[in-house]
Amino acid sequence: MTEETFLLDLLNSTPVVDGAPRDELDAAWLRARGGRGTPGELAAVAAARDVLQGLVRGSAAPSALAPLLDGVHRRAVVGDEGVAWELEVADDRRPAVRAVLAWDAVRRESPGRLRPCANTECARFLVDHSRPNRARWCSMALCGNRMKARRHYERVRADGAR
Repeated sequence: MTEETFLLDLLNSTPVVDGAPRDELDAAWLRARGGRGTPGELAAVAAARDVLQGLVRGSAAPSALAPLLDGVHRRAVVGDEGVAWELEVADDRRPAVRAVLAWDAVRRESPGRLRPCANTECARFLVDHSRPNRARWCSMALCGNRMKARRHYERVRADGAR
């Protein structure tokens, strides 16, 4: 699993299903993505998710990341392949810090491409990999199709009312 996929999975772990928000983050979710699923790990990842969702939606400032990164260090390790950087962080905080680092990598490497779905009834996020950077929906099959069908229905209804 790539770091970007991990980040999107975390951001999208609070979907709206049949109009009701749902939280899919639990111990099994963490274990499926390389975590241990401990209560401490779950609490740290949930806190990171909340801050990262706020950052992507524009309702939080990057300074909100400071408590999540307190005491986190990277240490240089020199080996046969060259220099590698090893993360020094408590085990329960490792997946949360992984998510923050993934967000930072996407922000730097693909600026402006991580965004919330344009469907206001959806709580999901996307990373736009299209060349023109115009993707609006978390999924064309879900939100894109719904929104296009809704606009079509509204146009037909407006034309019929004339």
